[in-house]
Amino acid sequence: METTTNSDGSVLALPGAQSGRKSSIDAGNLTPNQIVALLDKYIIGQKDAKKSVAIALRNRLRRQNVSDDLRDEIMPNNIIMIGPTGVGKTEIARRLAKLAKAPFVKVEASKFTEVGYVGRDVESMIRDLVDQSVAMVRSERSEEVREKAALLVEERLLDILLPPVASSRDSEDDDVEGALELPSADEHDKSIEVNRRSRRKMLERLRSGKLEDRQIEMDISGDAPGGMMQVFGPLGQMEEIGGIMQDLMSGLPRKRKKRRVSIAEARKLLEQEEVQKLIDMDSVVKEAINKVEQSGIVFIDEIDKIASPSSGSGGKGPDVSREGVQRDLLPIVEGSNVATKHGMVKTDHVLFIASGAFHVAKPSDLIPELQGRFPIRVELKSLTEEDFYLILTQPENALIKQYSALLGTEGVELTFSDGAIREIARIAARVNESVENIGARRLHTIMTNLLEELMFNIPENFSDEHVEIDETMVKEKLNHVVADRDLSQYIL
Repeated sequence: METTTNSDGSVLALPGAQSGRKSSIDAGNLTPNQIVALLDKYIIGQKDAKKSVAIALRNRLRRQNVSDDLRDEIMPNNIIMIGPTGVGKTEIARRLAKLAKAPFVKVEASKFTEVGYVGRDVESMIRDLVDQSVAMVRSERSEEVREKAALLVEERLLDILLPPVASSRDSEDDDVEGALELPSADEHDKSIEVNRRSRRKMLERLRSGKLEDRQIEMDISGDAPGGMMQVFGPLGQMEEIGGIMQDLMSGLPRKRKKRRVSIAEARKLLEQEEVQKLIDMDSVVKEAINKVEQSGIVFIDEIDKIASPSSGSGGKGPDVSREGVQRDLLPIVEGSNVATKHGMVKTDHVLFIASGAFHVAKPSDLIPELQGRFPIRVELKSLTEEDFYLILTQPENALIKQYSALLGTEGVELTFSDGAIREIARIAARVNESVENIGARRLHTIMTNLLEELMFNIPENFSDEHVEIDETMVKEKLNHVVADRDLSQYIL
């Protein structure tokens, strides 16, 4: 069992230290079949897309086991997902990154063509990815040292509530007159022992939560000098300068100010300070950059918006802007060095997953060089009525489970009959066919319309502890919406 020594000489055991880290899924050893099975818990259907991303994730592990002379030559097989909105493209990429514990960032390709964004440095997506990775690693390290930090916080709180008695009499040399009034050695030792017993009692009260509302005065760290300063200039060049300036400013002493806070609030503030002291930020940044370079995932959405049927024919106007964005993306996707405030980052082995509906343009309308950097293309299918039924019932985060949990907090048990779920799925599929097809997002608006009155009346005007939604209720609530040709006023 790990222990630590208090300032008063007593020894405290670190609670739970002997149990080690929390158990978690070892993503590095997952087979493609296991990856697909885990994705199935949250995403219905789309087997081809799941298969492609599972292979891409497994290939990363395989690459790490290849000999050094060949490892750097193995490039990731980037993927383009083709399919309408709401069928699970973004969710597949996000769940994959979460499963692999990999840094993940989503960007909209179309924003680089908007007024005011044309010519914007597209390398910002890599900088965002690095920031995300640093935050991930720092969070992991924080969890590792949180128990030790909690004990250090208790010591600091004890020092504020009941300062320890000095165990030496070195102060005699500082003030001769004061030294004449010092108590005898026996009295001094007795006061130290009394102080230790009092601190132990105070520690017990702290741990039992009896002092959480008590007000204390303490010094709080303020912002670092120049913390609000920003460096303006050409993106990319100034990013590195801004990082250097931030490092210089962080080395300066922070302003401290006195505040009166409760013990509960002081505990949180002090824990942040102690955790920060226990973390080696240099190693955090080093690990974060390695995570980005070896396992980072960038999801580029709406890539079809920067493609145009006329992009290869020397078109003018917006098409020039779109092709320019493609050419800006190309070096990042094929592998280059990007300057960030944390240092240079190589993008050679970052996995890029692009997606788009491709209603007007086709993947072949992208410039040939960019097409070559996305060799894997997978088409996602539109959702059917049966898919909607499965989406409502099977995933661990299914909408029905979410609404049941929400009303459960009010003491109301919400259940759905199988016929009701089937009817909701039928209505969602029918509305998607007759209006705009927005995929699974249609279920959110359908459920909102269905449960609006119930959610509004609970808890004031509702006394039942159990509510069952049946097929008849669903038809009464929603059939008039489906029958109306102009559905825009009811459903997005």
